[in-house]
This record gives sequence, C-alpha cells and structure tokens, in this order.
Amino acid sequence: MSAAWQDPATIDRMLDEQQTWAVVGLSGDPSRTAYSIAALLQERGKRIVPVHPVFADPDAPTVLGQTGYPTLADVPFAIDVVDVFRRSDAAGQFADQAVEVGAGGVWFQLGVIDTEAFERTTAAGVPMVMDTCPAIEWRRRGR
Repeated sequence: MSAAWQDPATIDRMLDEQQTWAVVGLSGDPSRTAYSIAALLQERGKRIVPVHPVFADPDAPTVLGQTGYPTLADVPFAIDVVDVFRRSDAAGQFADQAVEVGAGGVWFQLGVIDTEAFERTTAAGVPMVMDTCPAIEWRRRGR
C-alpha cells in the first residue's frame, strides 16, 4: 500500500463525506465490475452519475435509474468524486478532466495506477486515491 495514494484520511473523507460519484466506464452491463460497485455506492446512499461514451446516443438507457452522460464535461451539476474504471494507460485523462470540471476528488479502481496522473491531480489540489475499491475500503473499516 502506498501511503501517498491510499491515505486513510483521504479514503475516509471520500467514503464518508462525498455524495455525488461520477462513475467513468459505467454502462448498463450488470456483469461488469463498474456496475456492481455503482450499485454498492447507491446502497450506501451515494448519488451515482454514469459517464460513458455510449451515452452520446440519445437512445442510450439509464443505468441504475440514473441518466448517463458521454463525458464529465457534460454533467450539468457538481461532482464530488470521479471514480474511474479504465485501464491504467487510459485513466490519466479522466483525472485531468476531473480537475478541469472542478471535481472534489478522483478514485482509480483496484489495479488502476498512474503515478503521473496522481502527481498532476494532487498538485492541482484535488485529492486522489488509486489501486483500491470502495467495497474493499468499507470492508476494511468494518462497515
């Protein structure tokens, strides 16, 4: 565990205080991990915002009852956390976009690591967590 990108205080703040989570890579496929984690976030009282290019299609379905948006810039309200379900080599651009839209934090899922994106994001004053999952962190904290 890296103290820098898995800081317990940052994780607690995101899990306890941040309510609106944009889930990048969330589609309507219930077999995907992004879907099950978004459902868990909802169960824990979070508002989820699906973000996936498929939502550029006007006939795209909602996911877990929530309207989807093709990009973070298209979301018409404030985002507390941008939760990224993309490969490490594609994830950094979403951290940059999160900073651009004024998100309160960035979370890269288990196995997703981009140290340069972490440096850019935190240098911009946006807290970031990498290489873990809200489900793991809630379980680790006995919640």
